[in-house]
Amino acid sequence: MPSLTAKKLCPDAVFLKGSYQDYSKYSRMVTEIIASAVPLYEKASIDEFYIDLSGLEKFFGVRQFTRELRKQITRETGLPISFGLSTNKMVSKMATNEAKPNGFLEIEPGMETAFLWPLTVEKIPGVGKQTLIELQAIGIYKIKDLATCSIQLLENKFGKWGRKLAEKSHGISNAVIEPYNEQKSISHETTFNEDSTDKQFLHQQLVKLTEETAYELRKEERLAGCVTVKIRYEDFTTVSKQETIDYTGLDNILLSKVEDLFKKLYKSGQKVRLLGVRFSHLVPMTLQMNLFDNAAEQLALYKTIDQIKNEFGYGLITKATTIKKKRPD
Repeated sequence: MPSLTAKKLCPDAVFLKGSYQDYSKYSRMVTEIIASAVPLYEKASIDEFYIDLSGLEKFFGVRQFTRELRKQITRETGLPISFGLSTNKMVSKMATNEAKPNGFLEIEPGMETAFLWPLTVEKIPGVGKQTLIELQAIGIYKIKDLATCSIQLLENKFGKWGRKLAEKSHGISNAVIEPYNEQKSISHETTFNEDSTDKQFLHQQLVKLTEETAYELRKEERLAGCVTVKIRYEDFTTVSKQETIDYTGLDNILLSKVEDLFKKLYKSGQKVRLLGVRFSHLVPMTLQMNLFDNAAEQLALYKTIDQIKNEFGYGLITKATTIKKKRPD
């Protein structure tokens, strides 16, 4: 839960300030270790990974390999690491949750239901508060209750999600590893009708590009860990510069880095033909943002603005900087 909520519930608690910078730093450290050790992995969030170890049992032994990888991460980063080992992503995630804090749990093939059935249904990924209420209303509290429930009843109650729930209760999941690639990106660029040296105009275009790209970033439910600015001059010479940042989806932080990169890159006095902004090193947006009150509040604000844009049109709300000012007569 957000720490502001926790403070209201427990006003006498001692709260230690978190560091989003450290979150990003250690996330990258763990990513580098995993990337150098395994052929295929998915970065599901800044602190959650899925690793496909198919075929490795012929050469290394999956159990031993996973334990050694966990030890390496802890040794090189000092972080506690929990992991679950199983035949699919869903069971592995649930096993990891049961292994926390700083433990591991291995579910042998064929033992999925023995692990799952004693657990309560809200531990199934995707079962939220409303689904939980509806399941409990028909007498389903444990995953075993779900597994022995009529599929017809579940489909009548939940539609296609009902059949999916039945499959999950038996440890069946066909979700595949989505390979992580830091080059995947979201970008926008604009070519001007006339080449320009007007710094106010160029800044206006940078703000507009950043706003558009950040909007799309949040629409895709992603955070960015790297920012790139591209400039093309009147003679078609094209230059770019990129820097990593703490993972974020906030306009103000992204714009600050865009402006910084532009200042470092731009050759004053040269006419600009094109500007581009790109966000990469993308990871799924997760609840970690709630650990940092200011970031969570700002993200909620931007998402509210995004919803208004989605409903009434993108151009309804925009930063004042991007509005062209009329020249005095």
